[in-house]
Amino acid sequence: MNDTLVTVVGNVATSVEYRETRTGGVARFRFAATPRRWDRQRGAWADGPTNFFTVNAWRQLGANVAASVSVGEPLVVHGRLRVREDGDWEGRRKTFVDIDAVAVGHDLTRGTAAFRRPARCTDTQQPERAPDMAEEATDAAPPEPERELVAT
Repeated sequence: MNDTLVTVVGNVATSVEYRETRTGGVARFRFAATPRRWDRQRGAWADGPTNFFTVNAWRQLGANVAASVSVGEPLVVHGRLRVREDGDWEGRRKTFVDIDAVAVGHDLTRGTAAFRRPARCTDTQQPERAPDMAEEATDAAPPEPERELVAT
């Protein structure tokens, strides 16, 4: 399949809406990207027209986006570009531009960020106990030493 992959730098325009789906959940938000160009006549930077995209982030990426992103934050979004047209009840055609995100991150040219891995618990791991939840019984018997089993 020939997908059109794009990387867009801009700002979060709406709050992130997250909802669970049968396939694991989706985070959706509007994203604004405004190009800036140097205007030689004025000798200053000038903003171009703002482009708006609807960004969809699926599964674990969506959950992480919902927990990490707020309105107004600068982001870099990389994903599949989807352009669709739809008509409204008055017969007018509207064009919608969506990005199905593959990767989303804060734009570090405009600030700093601290990466945190989400807490996960697998069947073989037990969640770590907080230091203040140490065993209260200090007079308990020490655990028995492990014994080696020998086949006879």
